[in-house]
Amino acid sequence: QVQLAESGGGLVQAGGSLRLSCAASGRTASYYRMGWFRQAPGKEREFVAAISWSGGNTYYADSVKGRFTISRDNAKNTWYLQMSSLKFEDTAVYYCATGIATMITSEGSYSYWGQGTQVTVSS
Repeated sequence: QVQLAESGGGLVQAGGSLRLSCAASGRTASYYRMGWFRQAPGKEREFVAAISWSGGNTYYADSVKGRFTISRDNAKNTWYLQMSSLKFEDTAVYYCATGIATMITSEGSYSYWGQGTQVTVSS
C-alpha cells in the first residue's frame, strides 16, 4: 500500500505562485509515475502533470504548460508542483496520484491517491 499526503494549497491572487507537495509513504515501486490532477467545482477531475520515476520525463496538460513545473525528490519520496502565473481558472482541488500509469493522462491508470488540497486563485 502507498499513502499520499498533499500540502501547500491555499489562497493566492491571480498572477501569483504556489508550490504543492506530495509526500509518499509505504511501498513505492521504482517504475511508478507520479502525477497531479485537479477538480474544479462542477467539473470532472482532469490531468495536470506527471513525471517518471527518474524525473527524466515530464508531461503537462496544455492548459498549464509553461506555467507549472513538476519535479520530484526520490530521496524524500516527495514530488512537487510549482505553479506560477496562476489564473482564476486554476482554482480547484489538486490531487496527487501514483501508479504504473500506462495511460499518463488517465486517472484510472493511477492506483493511489491523496486526499487533495484546495487551491483558490482570486481574480
